[in-house]
Amino acid sequence: MRKLFSFLLIATMAMGFTACSSNTPAPAETPTAETPAAEAPADEKPLIGVTIYKYDDNFMSFVRQNIEAAADGKAELVMNDSQNDQAKQNDQVDAMIAKGVKALAINLVDPGAAPAIAEKAKAANIPVVFFNKEYPDGTDKTGYDKAWYVGTTSAESGVIQGELIAEGWKANANWDKNGDGKMQYVMLMGEPGHPDAEARTKYSVDTVVAAGIEVEELAKQTGMWDAAKGKELMETWLAAHGEKIEMVICNNDGMALGAVEALKASGYFEGDKFMPVVGVDAIPEALDLVEKGQMAGTVLNDAENQGKATLELAVNAALGKDVLEGTSWVLDETRAVRVPYVAVTK
Repeated sequence: MRKLFSFLLIATMAMGFTACSSNTPAPAETPTAETPAAEAPADEKPLIGVTIYKYDDNFMSFVRQNIEAAADGKAELVMNDSQNDQAKQNDQVDAMIAKGVKALAINLVDPGAAPAIAEKAKAANIPVVFFNKEYPDGTDKTGYDKAWYVGTTSAESGVIQGELIAEGWKANANWDKNGDGKMQYVMLMGEPGHPDAEARTKYSVDTVVAAGIEVEELAKQTGMWDAAKGKELMETWLAAHGEKIEMVICNNDGMALGAVEALKASGYFEGDKFMPVVGVDAIPEALDLVEKGQMAGTVLNDAENQGKATLELAVNAALGKDVLEGTSWVLDETRAVRVPYVAVTK
């Protein structure tokens, strides 16, 4: 605060001296292709256009909050809820470009739309940082050299979730209710075609099997990352399979919350009646359930650092700097920053 006050005081004095001077400064030269604009001042707050695929996604609400927190004092934001509609998001991108944003930060509705969004940004010579949903072929294949990605390595979350499940299963013989040495499970999947959903579904089970545990799938269906859909599916599966279910594997914590709600309504977590439920994201509500023993565990999907990295790369790009300048992030060969996952148990 003292530094800011001193800066303002000096700036005010400088304006006073200029007003008293009889010398008229030469007009500023308008930047052209031959005389390019100088790099923006270090204290400039660029206008960044941001879209979130849908605001009411549990995890993305935390990423959004962390983008807004990281922007404090560094950037002005134009925020958009794409409401899970790629056509709407395309229109929002057009509107932000027309508004004069200096960079775009895009959480795609459809990961396959990355090249089309990149083409819009390229035509306007505006850098773009995709985050959380990655173009399946890699951001370096979007056709634009000013496109980057911030997110995770999708397979890592499935592997860590599988390790968490295997460790819990081996440590708790009572989880094998029928004593057949086989894990009977149900799987709540995220959005079809989403790289994270596909990877978590595959690698969680593959990792359990690689740990020497035999498995049997009782049911698997998409819950679209949604708590209400997770609850509805869990109710259906309890009616169909009942006590045969020994493990509930969820691609995210939102669906896990719904599953736990359905299990509670059926008398689980009262007395000795228990059902291991695992998720991904480590949102606060899930951490509370882990602490209470109503979820066996989750995997931290680091919303804080994903939001922070997205904002920092976008600001640097908007100011014409190297996107990594002043940060601790590292880009891989696909121009992506990978934020690691961490297992969380009680």
